[in-house]
Formats: sequence, structure tokens, C-alpha cells
Amino acid sequence: MAALDPSAVVAVIGAGTMGRGIARVAAGAGHPVLIYDSYAAAVTDAIDETRRRLERDVDRGRLDAAAAGAIAARITPCSRLDAVAPATLVVEAIVEDLGVKIDVLRRVEAAVADTAILASNTSSLSITAIAAGLSRPGMVAGMHFFNPAPLMPLVEVVVGAESSEATIETLLDTARAWGKTPVRAASTPGFIVNRVARPFYGEGLRLLQEGVADPATIDAVVTGAGGFRMGPFTLLDLVGLDVNLDVSTSVYTQTYHDPRFAPNVIQRSLVDAGRLGRKSGHGFYDYSSGDGPPAAAPHEAVPLEGPVTVVGEPGHAAGLVDRLAAAGVGVERRDGEEAGFGVGDAFVVPTDGRPATAVAAAAPSHRNVVTLDLVRDWESATACAIAPAAQAAPAAVSAAAALIQAAGLDAHVVGDGPGLVLMRIVAQLASVAADAVTFGVAEPDAVDTAMRLGTNYPEGPLEWADRLGAVTVVTVLDNLRSFYGEDRYRAATLLRRAALAEAPVRTTGAS
Repeated sequence: MAALDPSAVVAVIGAGTMGRGIARVAAGAGHPVLIYDSYAAAVTDAIDETRRRLERDVDRGRLDAAAAGAIAARITPCSRLDAVAPATLVVEAIVEDLGVKIDVLRRVEAAVADTAILASNTSSLSITAIAAGLSRPGMVAGMHFFNPAPLMPLVEVVVGAESSEATIETLLDTARAWGKTPVRAASTPGFIVNRVARPFYGEGLRLLQEGVADPATIDAVVTGAGGFRMGPFTLLDLVGLDVNLDVSTSVYTQTYHDPRFAPNVIQRSLVDAGRLGRKSGHGFYDYSSGDGPPAAAPHEAVPLEGPVTVVGEPGHAAGLVDRLAAAGVGVERRDGEEAGFGVGDAFVVPTDGRPATAVAAAAPSHRNVVTLDLVRDWESATACAIAPAAQAAPAAVSAAAALIQAAGLDAHVVGDGPGLVLMRIVAQLASVAADAVTFGVAEPDAVDTAMRLGTNYPEGPLEWADRLGAVTVVTVLDNLRSFYGEDRYRAATLLRRAALAEAPVRTTGAS
């Protein structure tokens, strides 16, 4: 199949934020676009806003005036739903309500030609269920754009149980022709992005709930050590706590209450209080002053005293040795069963998912244990989390902080939660991503592409798992599961198979 010819009419149902963005994308690719909304004022506002944004792009040198004028001229308002009859492709972007979507698309189906494709921009509802309510389910699929649609490159093309291969191939090719990067996903709860991203928020909320760290510290570790553009709480406030909670609840319900997707009571209580994030002026952070989220306070600067001894092979913290050397810090090496860094009164151990207190109990010779969190890229990182065991003396905490600071990073001391902050989030992301492959949601490359482009992750969770090694990820998850006694932290079958074979996750999961 090939992409729709630019002369083909595209209709957009719904003139909200997503609908007007999709209309601009289609018009920008040369298509005549019809836009309809049950609220006529919304259509007028959508066209006016699109023109203003095009004019702004001209002023900023992103478009020339002729091109901007041509895009605006291709978008035509419709006052009646049946006026979309000439459309070859209809993209529905209305309220996330299954009954409402089916009702509207039935009326659209009656108006358009039998060969017209009906695509839903739903972010979490079943395409199979939508199509089941229509007469031509083979012509129905998902075409899920991300906000803002003109800028975000990803489009999830979602395959319902009855979607024809011709329909899917046409949408994939059309998305590419529109300058987007499409990924193919099965019609399963949350598709790829909204399914796999749940632990990013869920584990952050769980860490907050357990008192491991406050929102600013968790965000600082996730961005400074993990390379994410935003931490979970800044992102929740940006997206809207209510919107995120609705998606979380939808995925949780549709997966028959899989504990990995469970919503959190803290988020629920904030939504009930009207603290929805930036749009309400207050979420996890208070925006009333206009200053935005506060900066986290790292451990006070302390000098590094005495030598640093690297014991055994430090695993995922190997890059710290290179960063210390680059900073002019001398290190000594010696063998040892328990890998880590000896500095002052502290023995700093790269996390394997156990709390520092458990590590200390298993190795009585190392009373002053401090666990070290995951760092994605030691060369570019700006922060790292550490957690002291209950037995550790205050001097050991200072020594561990001095080690991190000597490498030029902020040291954030957090509570002794298992897996610390970043490692726990990444391990859960990798596990949910691996299960998405096992359950046929998408191929490994599609999962990683979707998470990089749809959520701006620094790399795909399966790519990350392969860099860490499946053995490391499974060990962390097993230790988390052992500590909590919860199925929430079960390792995905695909991850465990890769660990047993000592093979890459993506190769193990490739079909």
C-alpha cells in the first residue's frame, strides 16, 4: 500500500487541542482538511488559533508567508457532521468515552464512502471495541498522535482485532508522508507509550509515599542521574494530575488490576483537592509565585579525605571510577567478594535492589554501608542518589557524599528504600516494556522508538536494559519483589529468559 495522495480529503472530528493539531499536520502535508466539532465555537477558535500559530512561525522564520497561508487555506470548517462525506480518511479526536466515540463514528461511517478509513486518536480505549460498534470494522484503526501534534514526531498506529492490513499499511505510510515516525501497536490497554510509561509515575509516587525522598529530590535524581528531561512530579504537574490519573485508572482497569499499573492514593487525594498541576496553579509544586518547581537541596559540600579503594568489579557504577580519575582522584584496587567503594568510614555499594540495611546485615564487616543509585551516563551526569544503612554512622554518609562530590556530581541522600530511585524506576520500565513485547503489543524496536519519541526518554527501556544487562535488571527486580512480597515487582518473562541466556533482551524478544 501507499500513503494517501495529498489531494485526498482528510476530516478531523473534534476541534480541541489534539484535533486542531492533527488538522494542521494534515494540511501541512498538502491535504484539504475538513474540521468539525459539536460546538461550532470550538471550530472557529481552532482555525483562528491555527492561523495565529502559523503567523508566529512566519515571524520566527520557520515558515514563509506563502506556505503558512496555503496551510491555513486548506482547513475548512464544517457545521454539520455529514459534511465530512468527501473524506478519504477521518481522524476522530473527541472525548475519551467509548459510547460517545462509537455513536459519532457510526454517523461518520454512514456519511463517507465505504472505502474511507476511520481512525481514532484515543490514547487508551480499545480500538477493537470501537470497531465492533461499526459496520465496517476492517476500515477502523487507531492513529494516536502526541501533544503537540505538529511538533511531536511519534504516531502510534493501533491495530484492532478486525483492522485490515491494507488499512494499517495506508496509515503507516501516510504518517511517514506527514513527516511522522509511526510505530505499529496492538489494541491493548494503553498501547505502547501509555502502558510502558506507567512505572515512571507509579514508582516516583511510591517513593514519595514511603518517605524515601520529596518530589524535588526525586525529580533532581531522575533528571541529573538519568538524563530525563523532567522528573515524574514536574511531568505530572505539566500533563495534569487528573489527566494522568484517568489514563492510569484506565490501564489498571483494563489489565484486570495488574499491580504494576495501580494508581496512587496521593495522586487521587490531590485531584480531589483540585490540585491538578500547572493548569490549576498547584499540584505537587506551587506555581502561584511564577517561579516553577523548587530546586532540590543536595548534601552539603564535604571534602574527600583519604584514599578511595575500588573493591571488586563495581558493575553499573564502573563509570564512577573513570569520572574520579578524570577529576584527579587517585583510586586503589583490590579484590573482594562484595563490590563497592571504600572511602573513609563508608563502604559504598552499587545497588542491586536490596536496601542498604540488608546489604550491611549480610556483610557484618561492612557496618557503614551506603548504597549507590544507577547513573545512566557517568560522563554527563550531574547528580546521584545515595542511601545509608540504618547502622551507618553520620561520618559514613558524609564520606559517601564526598565521594560523589569529588566526581563533580551533586549527592542526594535519600531514605533506605530498596533499589533507591533511578534504578527502581528503570528496572520497572524495562520489565513493563519487555512484557509489552511478550504480550504482542509491539516489536522491541517499536517499543524503544515509541518511548524515545513519545515521551522524550533518553533511550528506550529495552536498550537501557541491554546496556545494564538482563541479569542486573532481573536481580534488582527479584530483590524488590523479595523485600515487598508484591507481584508488582515481578520480572517479565522475556527479561528472565534473556538473563538465563545472558543474551540481549531485544534479540531474545525479536520475532
